[in-house]
Amino acid sequence: MFYGSRFRRGVARRSANRRSQLNPRQIRGAKSERLVLSQETHGPFETYDLGDFELEEGGAIRGLKLAYATFGTLSPEKDNAILFPSWYSGSNKIVEQAYVGPGRALDPSKYFIILVNQIGNGLSSSPSNTPSPFNAASFPRVRIGDDVRAQHRLIVEKFGIEKLALVLGISMGAQQTYDWAVRFPDALARAAPIAGTAKGTSHNALLVETFIEAITSDPAWDGGWYANQALVHRGLRRHARVFATSGFTQDLYNLGVYRKLGFSSRDDFLTGFVENAFLPQDPNNLILLLRKWRDFDVSRLSGGDLKSALSRIKAKTFVIAIEEDVFFPLKDIAADQKLVPNSELKLLSSVWGHLALFGVDPFYNERIDAHLKELLSA
Repeated sequence: MFYGSRFRRGVARRSANRRSQLNPRQIRGAKSERLVLSQETHGPFETYDLGDFELEEGGAIRGLKLAYATFGTLSPEKDNAILFPSWYSGSNKIVEQAYVGPGRALDPSKYFIILVNQIGNGLSSSPSNTPSPFNAASFPRVRIGDDVRAQHRLIVEKFGIEKLALVLGISMGAQQTYDWAVRFPDALARAAPIAGTAKGTSHNALLVETFIEAITSDPAWDGGWYANQALVHRGLRRHARVFATSGFTQDLYNLGVYRKLGFSSRDDFLTGFVENAFLPQDPNNLILLLRKWRDFDVSRLSGGDLKSALSRIKAKTFVIAIEEDVFFPLKDIAADQKLVPNSELKLLSSVWGHLALFGVDPFYNERIDAHLKELLSA
């Protein structure tokens, strides 16, 4: 969910290596840095130009570019490819650091792993990197389905892959996973939507709207025509705090679990971790992603009938939930899973809640790898 600073990259790397003790001195001494969307901070990555790309909401993105990174070698039969799309405010680099590595479920020595950045995250085509006049607030509306159609073209046109061994994603990545499994049922053998639902609930939509309002309530927002993203820092800070209040568990604060990351107090954690994660980001990018999150509904592919849509899924599916997750509660995830043929519900527990997805909890890392290894062996 986060990316941008040396601090966040360090936390993800250490957690991915299952080290339970982080270096408090390094964390406290880290400085926030401006988000520089470059090969140096997020690479190595490549881009694929899809040309003019028509959108589900109408209009098009001219010269749509998908940024992606690959790990491992595609087999001669092209049957070992895994696709992992990015999540809200995340990038291929954080996915790599939190989920990819030797001995892990996503092991580059066994699989060809494609980490793709969703439209609007600042690396793929986004309001922040599109030339005028279609930049900023003039960037067109995008849906999750647009991401998935673009990713399918990348897989087929760039790599010649007809069927993926696995599509998986967390949070907004789970939304993309569901869309993949319903829209292209013959194009993936397995699916693992993690901590996300096939259709946004009314409560979830309300929650996301508060994130949007937190940003746009800043007078410097100026309808999306701010001269510099740093001017909207008050809105970004409000957004960060609302995000942290609603998405992380009560025990994370009440038991002071954040101290494991080297923070001395709740406010130290909120400022040094959560605000630090969002302040470097472009507000228009975040708004675009939030609207995609809020409006996602895979039943649009079946005339509004969710059961009918999910019944199309042919992939062996593990629907994975974090029991303490507030953004995507277990009850909502379980209701979707019951509608998916050939699926199993897998439960994880973490005092970090939704934040565990970022790789800060070694126990989560071990359990998610176990579930994914089981799925890949099926």
